[in-house]
Parts: sequence; C-alpha cells; structure tokens
Amino acid sequence: MTNTAFKIFTADQWAAFQRESVFLGAPVDLADGYIHMSTADQVEETLAKHFAGQNGLVVAEIDLDGLGDAVRWEVSRGGALFPHLYAPLPSSAVRHHITR
Repeated sequence: MTNTAFKIFTADQWAAFQRESVFLGAPVDLADGYIHMSTADQVEETLAKHFAGQNGLVVAEIDLDGLGDAVRWEVSRGGALFPHLYAPLPSSAVRHHITR
C-alpha cells in the first residue's frame, strides 16, 4: 500500500481543521466511524461522486506513515481498497493541499 492518501474538505471543514489542528471527521465520517480518504487514483472519482458542483474544496495530501495502525485499507466502492482512518486526523499529517 502507498504511504499517501487524500482527504477532501469543504471550505468550512478546512477552516475548522486549521483552527483546531485536528479533524474529527465530516458528518459521513462520524456516521461511519472512520475518516474516509482516497488514493491518488481514486480522488477524482471521489470528487465527482460526492462533491460534484461544490466550490472551494480543499484536497489535502496525507502522510499515512505517522498514523500507524489507525489506518486500515478496506474494500469500498467497486471492490477497491480505500484508506480509512480510525482516529482523529492531526494537521501534522498534511503534506500539502490544493484548493479546487
């Protein structure tokens, strides 16, 4: 598995993450019990499927190495393995980000 994943934030979620230095999850993350992330190959489809028509999104590259066993690769959309984080996401795990 790769040591990098991507988390998509709304502008409000990103602002709160910057303020608090930790992200506990979007509503869907909280409902499912883990923070949803995507690989580089999955992020465009995730944007199209779950964030279509939204502006000001932030796509953050996450360094998975420091998150240890809290990251689990689990089967999701189309039978593909997706990285799921079963812990809060610290801002220190963000390598860089872009706004879309």
